[in-house]
Amino acid sequence: MNPTKMIGIILIAAGCLGLAFGGFTYTKETTGMKLGPLELKVQEKQTVNVPLIVSAGGIILGVFLLVVGRK
Repeated sequence: MNPTKMIGIILIAAGCLGLAFGGFTYTKETTGMKLGPLELKVQEKQTVNVPLIVSAGGIILGVFLLVVGRK
């Protein structure tokens, strides 16, 4: 399979996931306080929103790469 086609398929899939979910959440562990040998760890949830225009752009670019890769 052509690398251009593979990138196009990945972009289309990522764009569809971005449209379906609108973003993703991950957990980040940080050190809240350090007092000598003792450390206080804090887990923070971070949310990343994927804009609609980025998702739609990924789908459009993926379709364009599939069409160009065909020739």
